[in-house]
Amino acid sequence: MASVADVVSCLSTDQPDAERRPGEADVLHQYHSLLLELITVPLFTGVIGYITNWTGVLMLFRPLEFHGIRVPGLRMVFRYLPKRVQVLPLFREDGRVGWQGIIPSRADKMASLAVDKGLSKLGNVSDFYRQMEPEKLAAHMTVIAQSEIRAIVETLIERENPQLWRNLPSQVKEAVHARVRQQLPEIVEEMTDAFGDNIDQLLDVKLMVIKHFTANPQLLNDLFMIMGKRELRFMVNFGFYFGFPMGFLTVAFLELVAREWYVLPIGGIIIGWVVNYIGISMIFEPIFPKWYCPWRQGLLLKRQPEITVLYAAMVAEKVMTLENIGHELLHGANADRTKALLETTLRPAVDKSMGPARVAVKFAMGSSNYDRLKDSMASEVSAFVPMMYADEEFGIHQAGNIKTFIAKQMSAMGPDDFVELLRSAIKQDEWLLFLHGGVLGAFAGLLHLAIFGV
Repeated sequence: MASVADVVSCLSTDQPDAERRPGEADVLHQYHSLLLELITVPLFTGVIGYITNWTGVLMLFRPLEFHGIRVPGLRMVFRYLPKRVQVLPLFREDGRVGWQGIIPSRADKMASLAVDKGLSKLGNVSDFYRQMEPEKLAAHMTVIAQSEIRAIVETLIERENPQLWRNLPSQVKEAVHARVRQQLPEIVEEMTDAFGDNIDQLLDVKLMVIKHFTANPQLLNDLFMIMGKRELRFMVNFGFYFGFPMGFLTVAFLELVAREWYVLPIGGIIIGWVVNYIGISMIFEPIFPKWYCPWRQGLLLKRQPEITVLYAAMVAEKVMTLENIGHELLHGANADRTKALLETTLRPAVDKSMGPARVAVKFAMGSSNYDRLKDSMASEVSAFVPMMYADEEFGIHQAGNIKTFIAKQMSAMGPDDFVELLRSAIKQDEWLLFLHGGVLGAFAGLLHLAIFGV
């Protein structure tokens, strides 16, 4: 129980209650304000760091096609914009503003870089062709041709000189068919050898890859996702791991240095920019292990053997396939050369296939008709080429050979070449991700101000 002296002491204090309470209220308010900042600021910076990197990864891959709205006057102004601005996936020359994933929007450029920095280091076209085992290609095409060649011979000769074919004894006809079947493996082997000797002039790998990726942008996305899925997931999570503690530093700056409205937006810009920069750097750098670096070496580089297998499988199964190579040979930029080579190779083979009957057939048909027969035969036999390249089961077997070859070549790559192979396609557009992080960071700072004030 309090004594009378204690009561008197309380009543005779120097500061009345009315004067003491406002000071206590200020201290309590400052305490609550600091506690609120310690809770909300790190939470905001952590969440915005996560969202920054998550949306940054989405920006790399989505959407596949450009989506936007038409802005009046932009079509006229577009041609006067700097080239660096025109190539951004934000605008289109038809006057639209929107967005397309960085990788799909750069499909042609990235495919070109993938060839220059990647496939060209793995070997030339002849190397790839040799991995397809030309002798097996020839044997496979021979099997396909043998089932059709009899009908082709009869159709061609009847078309050029029906009377001659009808008048030939059945023994002579069978002799012609037997001779053609006998010579067919040699004819096809000569054709595949001719392809191999001239493959560098017939096949433009760079143009083939560019056309293929431009027409199928999802494949380019898949290539990056398959190789770097684990690192991209880390980058997203790293946004929170880095952003959250940076929030405490921001609070310390507010309390100890300056409490101004612009501190949070500027801090958000710095954190948003840095979180993307460090996240990407951790994936690719340092190229060689450094003792002073906490993560020692770029995360992708630590998985070089695993990524080598994934990259080789993707290229072999989706890009440098037997079907794609055959399509480019027959329908690509140098298709005329392919056709000319086929005819040049096959026309002499017709003489071989006729054997001893060649003189009699040529005499009966006439030189011009016989020459036309040879041209027709060359054209008809070359029609088997698409069937050979389009055979899915045979293509899977050949893909295994190409995969093994690419994996072997890549395993010999140094870390510097390996990083160049994987990073060259996106390095020129990384600044867009950093800018994106800064913009979102500024937005987070302004949002915090709008909700909680300075």
